Amino acid sequence: MSLFNSAGVVSLLIAASYISKWLFVLAGRTAGWHLVQKTKVCRRAILAKARSEEEDHHENERVSVTSEDPDWVEVESHPGGSATNGGQAPEDWGGIVGFLHPFCNAGGGGERVLWAAIKATQKRWPNAVCAVYTGDHDASKSTILERVENRFNIRLHPPTVVFLYVQTRSWVLSSTWPHFTLLGQSLGSLIMGYDAFSLVVPNIFIDTMGYSFTLALSKYLFPDVPTGAYVHYPTISTDMLSSLNAEKGKGVNAGTGKGIKGFGKRKYWQAYAQLYSRSGSDVDIVMTNSSWTQAHIQSLWGRYRTRRRKAHAVEVLFPPVAVEELEEAIDLEGPKAVSRGKTLLYVAQFRPEKNHDLILRSFSKMLHSPTKPGINGAKLVLIGSVRDSDDAKRVYQLRLLAHELKIEDETQFICDASWPEVLDWLRKSWVGVNGMWNEHFGIGVVEYQAAGLICVVNDSGGPKADIVVDFDGGATGYHASTEAEYAHCFAEALSMSEEATSAMRKRARASSKRFTEEVFAAKWVEQLGKLIDIQRLASK
Repeated sequence: MSLFNSAGVVSLLIAASYISKWLFVLAGRTAGWHLVQKTKVCRRAILAKARSEEEDHHENERVSVTSEDPDWVEVESHPGGSATNGGQAPEDWGGIVGFLHPFCNAGGGGERVLWAAIKATQKRWPNAVCAVYTGDHDASKSTILERVENRFNIRLHPPTVVFLYVQTRSWVLSSTWPHFTLLGQSLGSLIMGYDAFSLVVPNIFIDTMGYSFTLALSKYLFPDVPTGAYVHYPTISTDMLSSLNAEKGKGVNAGTGKGIKGFGKRKYWQAYAQLYSRSGSDVDIVMTNSSWTQAHIQSLWGRYRTRRRKAHAVEVLFPPVAVEELEEAIDLEGPKAVSRGKTLLYVAQFRPEKNHDLILRSFSKMLHSPTKPGINGAKLVLIGSVRDSDDAKRVYQLRLLAHELKIEDETQFICDASWPEVLDWLRKSWVGVNGMWNEHFGIGVVEYQAAGLICVVNDSGGPKADIVVDFDGGATGYHASTEAEYAHCFAEALSMSEEATSAMRKRARASSKRFTEEVFAAKWVEQLGKLIDIQRLASK
């Protein structure tokens, strides 16, 4: 009798488990269906307005898109095939691609990726509408597009760009979550994601800022809507966990894993890593900005994506860099080439993780331990933006450090420089410096290469694995980690022969062509074509 009762209890528990799962799935499908119905009117209005503006555009301008923008050419001029057989989705696709980028007007490297992706989408699928979910309520469509053109020299086609303003961006701010920030921001992104879907449900949903929990939410609510992720960096990584026991130089959390508080932090991070891994398990197409990011995303998401039988591998899609603009503006040789001074240039925001203090100490070590004749007259220039009072305080502390190291006369700080000013320093400097540990890519390093600088970068992350690599049979720069290594590399870079210096500059510039906007556009079209193909199959 007791065995019968036990078996009955087990059966009830199993049945309850299945019923609970079924009810959970049903709740998601019901909520998703409600959102689709609720936003149908808005969806029709968006598509109708896009078509109307397109007609007005051609009527008023009496000029085709091609002649309006000389660079407006099809990335792929032929229709055909499907993403699954190596082709591209047909050009006549006219759905809505939703881009989640709540800080789209920030003007940073992540925003360049967004706008370059939208431009490539518009070229390849001119009937598609690109809807950007943003929280920049202080900026109108015309204001944002004007800033995009002025900041990145990217001209978008206005009729097929739509901005949808979410009201809940504050939920993903770190200031909203002073404790358990990683978890808080991820949970906050679910609120923001639901807010976004309440505005319109897209045909394809792409996260370009790292809010992977919103991708999981999208699949929960709309299983037939394909999802894509462009990952600039993993929210959590094995390197972050290992840095808890590390000493200085391994990120802002180096050495914080000691004691009871450190033990708790480690367990919290490990638990969050499990949640983060599952959030990316059901994303259809995953793109990363570097092989470093790819490896970490694969280690976190890969096992779960395999269980979900995701057919497409995690692909590296390097961010677009204005390589051509720098090549046109800076001549490496000939009558227009500017004579370069013995200047070490570090262009980076004044944030803790950028390791400005390491570069200052390394520069001081080089100056006070001269072993190479080429270092005479060397100068260090630090250029970066100051976002708030914390950054301003950090610059003040760095100035004090330069004074303590007795290098204040050889060091110059330039805050919030304009692009022409930065370009001028790129033109006349000798060495380009990167000090951040595990920088996920390093757009600034590519700009150094395109400008013809000799790069000295941190021996980690994207700068090591993807950018400052051997090219055409020779090195394109130096790698360093410690003060002594940086000081040695600085001296070596400044003391090379004229012939060796010229050869390395040319190799570095040639290597930088791997990161052009054209290369990015072609690869973006390939990945988005796969998403369109999935969407077409799901809608049949």
